[in-house]
Amino acid sequence: MDVVREVEKILWPKPLKLFTAGPVACFPEVLEAMRMQMVSHRSREYQEIHRDTVLRLKAFLEAEKSVVLLIPSSGTGFMEASIRNAVSPRGKVLVTIIGEFGNRYREVVERNGRIPVVLEKPLGKPVLPEELDDALKKNPDVEAVTITHNETSTGVLNPLRELAKVAKERDKLVFVDAVSSMGAADIRVDEWKLDLVFTSSQKAFGIPPGLAMAAVSEEVFERAKKIPERGLYFDLLEIREFLEKQWSTPTTPPIPQIIGLNVILKVIERMGGKGVWLKMYAERAEKIRRGVLELGLQLFAEPGYYSPTITVVYNPPGVKGPVIYEEMRKRGIEIAKGYGRVKDVTFRIGHMGYITDRDIEELFKTLREVLVSLGCKIPGK
Repeated sequence: MDVVREVEKILWPKPLKLFTAGPVACFPEVLEAMRMQMVSHRSREYQEIHRDTVLRLKAFLEAEKSVVLLIPSSGTGFMEASIRNAVSPRGKVLVTIIGEFGNRYREVVERNGRIPVVLEKPLGKPVLPEELDDALKKNPDVEAVTITHNETSTGVLNPLRELAKVAKERDKLVFVDAVSSMGAADIRVDEWKLDLVFTSSQKAFGIPPGLAMAAVSEEVFERAKKIPERGLYFDLLEIREFLEKQWSTPTTPPIPQIIGLNVILKVIERMGGKGVWLKMYAERAEKIRRGVLELGLQLFAEPGYYSPTITVVYNPPGVKGPVIYEEMRKRGIEIAKGYGRVKDVTFRIGHMGYITDRDIEELFKTLREVLVSLGCKIPGK
């Protein structure tokens, strides 16, 4: 096993506690399960684990009327699939933007030959229902609305249920980037009438990257039948066909990650179900925000719209760029640098994946030490 140790020395030259934006620290049960030897993705055994995983995720998302798909990809794959499969060539899409990942959706729309109509808010602010309604009144010919549920660059959670209600009242498809929210924020696919809502494995479910998952409405599949040149890799009709005929995928699935997802969904069930799991995430997020404020630091997101998975924090006066990130890393804690247009004035604390209360105590003890070392004034000091 010397070769394994060699790789480990490259990836983990020293121990680090992860409070990252993703990939995140994986749950121990997931890591243990992913050590299993491989099986054929066309075998009866694999089909059974794929089927069981899909049904469990469908229940978690409250998506009985939708089709749940698992594919080998990052979340961006389903972002592109939504546009290629359900928006007509040169069709218009209303893209809501509250940060860098809303901008990514705009880029996907453009690169796939569709036309983005942009509703953009100042960084740190959510999109409000009345703003979306006004934009749709002015642009009645858009075919779909994209919503970033949780914006990782700013720590803002959009009011998804209210925004989806507005879009559906105007008969628009609703595409939801839930990459950093699914598994930590409440999502009710059927009740909220979401047409395509997607995530990837390396965020709130605490699994290594490589697996993307989505709930897709029947309306999306009906639209796809009329769209030419949907491509090969992200053709939703073909992916659905393989699911329904074989409980598998057209291309080789990331079997270890699907095993990991199956395990974490069982962990959630044995913890007491979705409500208990989401409560854990909400309490963890509140604890992180409270710790930040107790150090005299300021939160970037607008109050009332805080993310359950990542907290974005203004750097203290006089501290620029990723200084706090580098100093924390020296002391064994990996947080996340600021991202996008606010990268020089913020840092981020992720609270997804496997994190214990003791880890959080160590995080704030270390952050206090770093701030003092940088000459920052701490309340009570």
